[in-house]
Amino acid sequence: MSSRAVAPPAAELARGVQSGDRRAVAKAITLLESRRAADFEQGLDLLELLVSHSGGGLRVGVSGPPGVGKSSWIEALGLHLIEQDHRVAVLAVDPSSPVTGGSILGDKTRMGRLSQDERAFIRPTPSGGTLGGVAHRTREATLVCEAAGYDVVLIETVGVGQSETEVASMVDFFALLLQPGAGDELQGIKKGVVELADALLVNKADGDQARAAERARADYTSALHLLRPRSASWSPPVICTSALEGTGIREFWGAVLKHREALQSSGEFEARRLKQARAWLWALLEQGLGEAFRQDPRVSAKLPGVLERVESRTQAPPRAARELLRSFLDARGD
Repeated sequence: MSSRAVAPPAAELARGVQSGDRRAVAKAITLLESRRAADFEQGLDLLELLVSHSGGGLRVGVSGPPGVGKSSWIEALGLHLIEQDHRVAVLAVDPSSPVTGGSILGDKTRMGRLSQDERAFIRPTPSGGTLGGVAHRTREATLVCEAAGYDVVLIETVGVGQSETEVASMVDFFALLLQPGAGDELQGIKKGVVELADALLVNKADGDQARAAERARADYTSALHLLRPRSASWSPPVICTSALEGTGIREFWGAVLKHREALQSSGEFEARRLKQARAWLWALLEQGLGEAFRQDPRVSAKLPGVLERVESRTQAPPRAARELLRSFLDARGD
């Protein structure tokens, strides 16, 4: 940890988090999500105190198209895990309201049974327009939850889209929920997302949809043979599940544990964790450089003229970007 003195509020909050106090965990995540300068510095102090106590949780990402039943399925999984003596944190990333910027769906209200259990922590967070299906501070929130003793962290994404893949860069296991339907079962899902998945789950495999789910499972299994597996140590299973009946949940969690064992044996598990840490660092560096670029006075002075030339098509965007970057770099060299 840095030799810089840590502010007392951060130290007190860190102690609350490490004691497993759910209110302290919520307060810590709120602090980290804040964009106020004072909160940012306190948040850095907090992370410095907690980082050595993190890393012990199993991180599972859950994605899927809207309407597939992600929240109900996650609640069923969370309740099963609690029965197995796990402590479960759910970071549910909701679409943002274009008016208030807050969460539209509010997953905590849709996981009523799980949220009432003291061994579970549920945090609905607005995506804030962040690409990749995750929120602005999902990585930081994961660290806080692990430091609080949650040994399973479930990250629910907004829904499958073209950029709905960032969650795969921050979890140990990436599950993709799909639903049975008529026609070509592979329509509407992105090949890139499927290639990143460590398991495909055909949800709502109950009642009248049970047979359709089994047909979909067979279709997805055949399709996976045409794709390159994400890991040489693991072949993604396709599992029929039902949040309503609780079927497939135990089988899924067994797959997660087998996956961890296989990747630990091959050394890939630790390699993924190291890659996650590097990805986090680079994401923060790119974010910081972008903010510094936009706030630079020389860039600000040149920007209106450059935009005018680009919009009037008298200058190509690549040349305009290079001009602005040179101004920025020249300013840094003063």
